Amino acid sequence: MPTAAVNGLSIYFERAGAGEPLLFISGTGGDLRNKPNQFDGPFPKAFDMISYDQRGLGRSDKPDVPYSMADYADDAAALMASQGWARANVVGVSFGGMVAQELVLRHPGRVRRLVLACTSPGGAGGASFPFHEIEHLKGEARAKYLTPISDTRRDMAWAKANPEAYAKAIVLAAADPFADEPGHAQGAHRQLEARAGHDTWDRLGQIKAPTLVAGGRYDGIAPPQTLERLASQIPGAELRFFEGGHLFMIQDRTATPAMIEFLRR
Repeated sequence: MPTAAVNGLSIYFERAGAGEPLLFISGTGGDLRNKPNQFDGPFPKAFDMISYDQRGLGRSDKPDVPYSMADYADDAAALMASQGWARANVVGVSFGGMVAQELVLRHPGRVRRLVLACTSPGGAGGASFPFHEIEHLKGEARAKYLTPISDTRRDMAWAKANPEAYAKAIVLAAADPFADEPGHAQGAHRQLEARAGHDTWDRLGQIKAPTLVAGGRYDGIAPPQTLERLASQIPGAELRFFEGGHLFMIQDRTATPAMIEFLRR
């Protein structure tokens, strides 16, 4: 099992592909055992890609101590160093986009080009959906609550008109096959604690790496207006919207190729 010693922790990672280095940082609750995932898409066909289970998640260590966004960023930088990468392209999705912001701010020399997908700056720029406020919701109840937020087109009228599609969406969103593992709940809780404190707004002007901000037109978790503010605060950032909600990278098949084109410039 590929692991790296990172800041006193054992971090599980996977690596695939060839070409320019790409670090892919996944979102809230990300676990590489859940399939399909980023390794089943176009990125490892275009890059030498590393992705990993962040502290508290998946097969990485789950210390029951407070985590900070700086910790997550430093983990990413240390993982790159452990694999001999001085510099890489970086894609951060949702929570991973928050980590990527801290990474490029704390370790600017590590990031060649940056994609921030369906994420937020926090602070005065606007926060992402407050998942820490619904931590008590589990399984189907959580899925039913989040489905119309994740994609604002999937409201109650849509659910009534498309009962089979709605039922399938709820089953998929409710699945948590590793919920009973030791440390799973506490690691997820520690991530949500750190996420609630995310705020890079006043520092975004320091970003020098060419940046693409991307999102879905119907995302209620990282709304379009939040992405607009995020892009406006990063010097020279490009902003693109795609047909989808928070899962726009799956819903709109032009999204990932557009990111790859940006990263290859």
